[in-house]
Formats: sequence, structure tokens, C-alpha cells
Amino acid sequence: MSVSVSVTARRLAAAALAAGALVGAVALPASATDHARPHRPAVEISDVQYNSPGFDDRSNRSLNKEWVELTNTGRRAVNLDGWTLSDEDGHTYTFQHRFWLEGRDTVRIHTGVGRDTDTDLYQDRRSYVWDNHSDTATLRNDRDRFVDAVSWGHDRHHGGNRH
Repeated sequence: MSVSVSVTARRLAAAALAAGALVGAVALPASATDHARPHRPAVEISDVQYNSPGFDDRSNRSLNKEWVELTNTGRRAVNLDGWTLSDEDGHTYTFQHRFWLEGRDTVRIHTGVGRDTDTDLYQDRRSYVWDNHSDTATLRNDRDRFVDAVSWGHDRHHGGNRH
């Protein structure tokens, strides 16, 4: 009788160890998600042309050569309605008309006057926004939460700096 009791005890111990290993393996992915990378915004400032090429003559053509590009790095479309793009002096462009930036797409926001399309938006200004020497382009969502920023000219050793 003692032989069958010890065999049963060993089988129960082996089953308990196997069950513990299985639970540990299943729980591992859950704990790994606790240490995942922080969420990165799907929309970011991807490029800035702050010094329009040629003469700064305030012509609409020259004004529209000054722009900021936004890229949706995610797969899903993002509604930019109510989002803002601003400079250090408080010039602010507010996205309107439920503008959707499709996944993996880019839109260029020009300073001057023009007709809005899916790839180009216009601030309809008659003077330059972005300072040629130093400035910061800041993007905020419709709840006024910081999304992204790019600076230039603040550090003579580096070009643009992402915040």
C-alpha cells in the first residue's frame, strides 16, 4: 500500500508543478505589457520650412513656401478638428471643418492664402509666422494637450530639436 501512496503523491506533485509552470507561462505576457514602451502620438510634426526660399517679400507665393508638415504615423485616420499649431509668439492656426488625416499620410500647412486640399492646408495669413532665426512649432490636440513640438535656432550646434 505504501508503494501506491508514494506513486500517487509523486503524480500529484508532478501535476502541481506542471500546472504552476503553465500558469507562470500564461501570466508572463501580462507582466510584459506592464513594461511596454510609452504610447507615442500618432500625429507628429515631420518637417518645417521656416525660411521660405528666395526673397521674403510677403507675396502669397513666398508665404506659401513657409510651411509645417504633419504626418500620421499610425494606421487609423485622426480627426484634427480643433487641434492647433502655434509658434512662440502666439500665432495659432486651428484645424477646422473636421479635417481627417488618414493613416500614414502627411499634410502641409502653408502660411499664406490658398485652397485647402487633403494634402495642403492654408493659414490665410498676409505675413510670416515662423521666425527664421529661432522658433518652436507646437502641436496640441483638441483638448489643448501637448502632442509634439520642433524647435530650431535655440542651440547653434544643432538644427531642429524635438520635444
